[in-house]
Amino acid sequence: MTTKYIFITGGVLSSIGKGVTAAAIGRLLKARGFSIAIQKLDPYINVDPGTMSPYQHGEVFVLDDGSETDLDLGHYERFVDIRLSKVCHFTTGQVYAEVIQRERRGDYLGGTIQVIPHITNEIKRRISLVDKETNAEIVLVEVGGTVGDIEGLPFLEAIRQMRLDLGRENTAYVHLTWLPHIGATGELKTKPTQHSVRELRSIGIIPDVIIARADYPIAADLQEKISLFCDVKTNAVIPMVTTPILYEVPLQIENTGVADLLLNLLDLEPRQKPDLQAWENIITKIKQPKPSIRIALVGKYVELHDAYLSVREALTHAAIANDVEVNITWVQSCDLEKEDSLAILSQVDGIVVPSGFGNRGVEGKIKAATYARVNQVPYLGLCLGMQAMVIDFARHVLQLETTHSSASDPSTLAQITDLPPDQPDLMNKNSPMRLGLYPCQLQPNTIARQAYQKSLVVERHRHRFELSYEYCPALEQAGMICSGLSSDGRLVEIVEVQEHPFMLGTQFHPEFLSRPNAPHPLFLAFIKAVRQRSYTLHQEKEAAHEEN
Repeated sequence: MTTKYIFITGGVLSSIGKGVTAAAIGRLLKARGFSIAIQKLDPYINVDPGTMSPYQHGEVFVLDDGSETDLDLGHYERFVDIRLSKVCHFTTGQVYAEVIQRERRGDYLGGTIQVIPHITNEIKRRISLVDKETNAEIVLVEVGGTVGDIEGLPFLEAIRQMRLDLGRENTAYVHLTWLPHIGATGELKTKPTQHSVRELRSIGIIPDVIIARADYPIAADLQEKISLFCDVKTNAVIPMVTTPILYEVPLQIENTGVADLLLNLLDLEPRQKPDLQAWENIITKIKQPKPSIRIALVGKYVELHDAYLSVREALTHAAIANDVEVNITWVQSCDLEKEDSLAILSQVDGIVVPSGFGNRGVEGKIKAATYARVNQVPYLGLCLGMQAMVIDFARHVLQLETTHSSASDPSTLAQITDLPPDQPDLMNKNSPMRLGLYPCQLQPNTIARQAYQKSLVVERHRHRFELSYEYCPALEQAGMICSGLSSDGRLVEIVEVQEHPFMLGTQFHPEFLSRPNAPHPLFLAFIKAVRQRSYTLHQEKEAAHEEN
């Protein structure tokens, strides 16, 4: 069949949930028997998010092929349970770089290069690559930013042209807007939505569906008002009230009939009755009362929680499966470098130390690893978190006091983590990284092997520095096992501490492959250990209270 496209734009303000909305719609369409792909168009001029500050952009989500992409692709993969590739994300920077490169080669035969048609044609070409690579029957395309942003205009022009190119029956426009609540009068206001749609129409795009987000219930008369002033059918004005449970969004909009409405616009019939029972079971489990556990997430960018979005979600997935509620204590790693700063760690049941770049806060991460090892607190280290765990062990167990990473202290003679020997010493921001899927061979009789229940796994990476393999014999003799190795045995992928309830670090990023209905095995094992420790401490406190 001809590939169908659903274009999703946003109005009024940013960060209102276009990514989650696209992901939720994708889930519902997949449940109706269609193969789905989702693409994100980012209007910023950066080539990709790889070198952007986490404080501005949140986490960098890495795909199987090593592409560094927007965090919304994490939503797409988690909700729809699909694996995306580099064609599913591109930026203005990539578009202009390609067009300029062609101009320099002489491909345009000396012609004047313009936004229309050259830039818009390149945008359309990149959108079409998703169909060619994935063979998806329906492609959802999220346009980043907000209608009215000057940098987004070429993208909007391109998707306007695509309706002319493909036909009305093969395209649908969904516009997501925000209904602000005026506290003084207790009203939701539709005027910003009207202005947003007017701006979109002035560009030549008439939305087929308007999804109206609000923090309060949206009355039928407001839907009718939006329908009247924005020229869409009343049943195409979809209310979406903010929910505290992210994964409830698909069920919420399923009840509005939006999926069947979109199929009708695309001249399609559902191939099967949607079975969302498994998804409903997840929501039921989330809402059930359950014991809570406290996890300290020790990071460098904790002021913006989205910098660790996939880690947070992977913890949530594992907590659902373990019938507990996870409460995250966000700990700035720099704060742990101060005197008498570790008291906050005494109040948690487990510690997660995620990735990070640069020198700032590294010693605080090492202190967190030390605390977890000494006090038998379950610990999960991811990327730099694994390296912090190894540095602590080398310093305090092997008594190699000057041990450090060459990333943080190039002058140290005891560089326990360093660039691979076959890689040039390129210390600039664009130096080579190990990105994407790599195999990992698990050693028998280890926590990792028990968690995965298989000997070979493939995980996503994003890092430059590696644990120096020459240290492994000394580490293992002292009680730290290199339990996961690259297929050639040269690179250490997983380490774990013996005689500890759970202290494990990975050089890769397991959080990128966790799903609500399929939690990652290492996160499952970690939360299980945390739950056991929390239960044991609770029992000990009750026993002590009874004795007194």
